[in-house]
Amino acid sequence: MKTYSTGEVARLVGIGRATLHRWMRERKVPVPRVRRVACVTVRFWSKSDLEKVRTYKAAHYCKGRGRKKKIKP
Repeated sequence: MKTYSTGEVARLVGIGRATLHRWMRERKVPVPRVRRVACVTVRFWSKSDLEKVRTYKAAHYCKGRGRKKKIKP
């Protein structure tokens, strides 16, 4: 079974890693268990977890306007 890191899931879905972390913190998407591998804490996402994030994005995500441009004096 193929697993994905949090960064890979964000890239595959087309969102930023910070956005995915915010969705996890707000419990909008399922949060995989934390595992320790060689003294590093990681989350392993399954294919079904990836699809749930894609489904949430399709239903709720609207790309923002980004930063407002500064007006030069």
